[in-house]
Amino acid sequence: MRLATIRTTGGLRAARLEGDELVLLEAHDVGELLSSYDLAAVKSESGPVISAEGVDYATLVPRPPHVFCVGLNYRDHIQEMGRDLPTFPTLFAKFSSCLIGAHDDIVLPSISEKVDWEIELGIVIGSQARRVPPERAMEAIAGFTVVNDI
Repeated sequence: MRLATIRTTGGLRAARLEGDELVLLEAHDVGELLSSYDLAAVKSESGPVISAEGVDYATLVPRPPHVFCVGLNYRDHIQEMGRDLPTFPTLFAKFSSCLIGAHDDIVLPSISEKVDWEIELGIVIGSQARRVPPERAMEAIAGFTVVNDI
């Protein structure tokens, strides 16, 4: 199932992608959908249908409680930057206010002189998870998304 949060004239709306159309869901966004709805029921939820062409996509989960990132995890990029390979994962956080939609403009501070970007795999955790053993980790993952990390 492919989900999106889109901007409509009435505000944000969660949607389910079916081919080249979007089915508008009751939830305001995918974050609300994950916290308040039964995902199995979302597969069959009906609603207004619109064309996916030209839709204004918002960030998938507009107000996530946490955004954790793993840095220096791609060997070729580390080497092209002239950095040493890390011994342990490099973790850092981002604020939800830095998240934008798929086609939104990226606004750089005027003092930015050197900007680096990377396409990343975003993992959306859909349920509360703590000390989850590796063999059960997929149970907490609601899905994946593409992230352009600037």
